[in-house]
Amino acid sequence: MLPIIQVGEVLLSPDILTRHFCCDISVCGGQCCVEGDAGAPVTLDEVASIEDSLDEVWEDLSASAQAVIDKQGVAYVDQDGDLVTSIVAGKDCVFTCYEKGVCLCALERKFRQGKIPFCKPISCALYPIREKKLGNGLIGLNYNEWVVCKSAVALGEKMQLPVYRFLKEPLVRRFGEEWYRQLEETADALLKEK
Repeated sequence: MLPIIQVGEVLLSPDILTRHFCCDISVCGGQCCVEGDAGAPVTLDEVASIEDSLDEVWEDLSASAQAVIDKQGVAYVDQDGDLVTSIVAGKDCVFTCYEKGVCLCALERKFRQGKIPFCKPISCALYPIREKKLGNGLIGLNYNEWVVCKSAVALGEKMQLPVYRFLKEPLVRRFGEEWYRQLEETADALLKEK
């Protein structure tokens, strides 16, 4: 078992290096945007970016989602005191949209079409990694195992794709190219010793 790994000011669970993961949306149907009891964690800057993108994604949202946004906005403070995206009927993120029975993110879809500059909250992009602010300016990253992602674990194992490699793009978006390069070097060294 590997110890907690530190790269810069970030502490990582060893599972991020040793576990395998690759989203298999054709099997799970995008359940991570639907299941759960709260929305996705967001920052105030992300809320501002989402609000700036709202006109472009509005028509892709369900009438129920539009009503929730009209009433409480794109985000709210949940029972744990965290700022999260608004949800519909206690579960669906307001930004879910469906295509051929698969749940997608309306924000990400418009971003990929080049219509908005904001992709989606970093907490969504980093999943199955969860971020937590620790003391002394440190950030903790943990692997979150969730039954709805069973097919992603199976596909990741089949491809031998570690979590940190699957999430290269969002990890670079969050921490930068140099940080990710240090993570790769650290992972290579630790996994050779194993």
